[in-house]
Amino acid sequence: MIQDLASKIMFKEAQIGIIGLGYVGLPLAIYFAQAGFPVTGFDTDKNKVEKINKGQSYISHIPSSRIASLISHNHEGGTVDKGHFIATTDMGRLKNMDAILICVPTPLNIHREPDLTYIVNTTKTIASYLHKGQLIILESTTYPGTTEEVMLPILEGNGLKVGKDFFLAYSPEREDPGNQKFTTKDIPKVVGGITSNCLGLAKILYDQIVVKTIPVSSTKVAEATKLLENIYRAVNIALVNELKMLFDHMGIDIWEVINAAKSKPFGFTPFYPGPGLGGHCIPIDPFYLSWKAREYGLNTKFIELAGEINAFMPYYVVQKLIDALNERNRAINGAKILILGVAYKMDVDDDRESPAYAIIDLLLKKGAKVFYNDPYIPYLKKSRRYNFGFKSQTLKKELLEEMDAIVIVTNHSNYDYAWILEHSKLIVDTRNAIKNPLKDNKKVIKA
Repeated sequence: MIQDLASKIMFKEAQIGIIGLGYVGLPLAIYFAQAGFPVTGFDTDKNKVEKINKGQSYISHIPSSRIASLISHNHEGGTVDKGHFIATTDMGRLKNMDAILICVPTPLNIHREPDLTYIVNTTKTIASYLHKGQLIILESTTYPGTTEEVMLPILEGNGLKVGKDFFLAYSPEREDPGNQKFTTKDIPKVVGGITSNCLGLAKILYDQIVVKTIPVSSTKVAEATKLLENIYRAVNIALVNELKMLFDHMGIDIWEVINAAKSKPFGFTPFYPGPGLGGHCIPIDPFYLSWKAREYGLNTKFIELAGEINAFMPYYVVQKLIDALNERNRAINGAKILILGVAYKMDVDDDRESPAYAIIDLLLKKGAKVFYNDPYIPYLKKSRRYNFGFKSQTLKKELLEEMDAIVIVTNHSNYDYAWILEHSKLIVDTRNAIKNPLKDNKKVIKA
């Protein structure tokens, strides 16, 4: 059975199923199809499925042409041709898959505890169609022990045995949306298996599409690897955010300090401050480990402190804006404020956990009249915490001149910052978008 599945994978005859067609699952599906595998994407969002099957992309950095060239036609029994891709909401097709990769969300609940609802429900669905010879791999970020302690009992519930009848592994996603230098195929893949057979098959599978696989001794090690990567970033970003606030009081530009420090060819990695953390990983994933640590009676002080500092940054930005308006004899109550950029990072259409939402909420509570522009986000969707219902304003000279202040939250590269500066009364710059030659301009406040 193991050899049969390994052979299917190496000859690219294995039917690949990917559950969750978001920023992780869709690129993965594309690369497997481009490598010659028959790929079926599963998602509960009918709109996404319909767009994919029409050859249309809903993610800005993935052109529709990449999808259109791979789209397959339905075959009787739900199979897909080699080197092609199809999307479906029909989970019954999981029974046809040889390898199933899970790329579903892992959010936090209101108490900042892991919400494994998507993983648990997906695993139960897979279990209802599970048969001998299938490989299951979780890619969603989670706490160490999830694959073994949560998924495995569900999958073995029907009497099949892991490592013998079916195979279970964990390989953390390492997507960086919008990164042109490192795409899915260029990023080494860490892989951990429940058994050696599970690990071997998962490694063979990823070897077909990525530059290198990094096998580790267990799924727990693989799960912990992803958390370390994100905690490392969260803690270091918190550090420079704290230094930004300190240096501001001392009359020192943190950006100039970082640029000077990064000239050192060893022992220093630059991290940059901002208005807060965004995206699905860094604001959320560290707390998966801090929650798990409590099971062992331990407190993760660095994680908690970093979270506290980073969560405070939207308040810091709003206070800087209030102070700047006050110096100009203008109250925040009734002031017209334009937010530039609501995506969590530059040049992407991903607004998950964006600090822009917290800033908008704080400004509205202060009585400000808030508008926004983002070329990648045409309207603000309802999120777990917010439901503003705003639409992106067209960026015109008249709009800029009407505003009491502009707050640069996301430094998209297609903004003409010199033009924005020319027509604005006041700019609060959280991203150093207005560069050093203009640093003495009284209209620009770094925050």
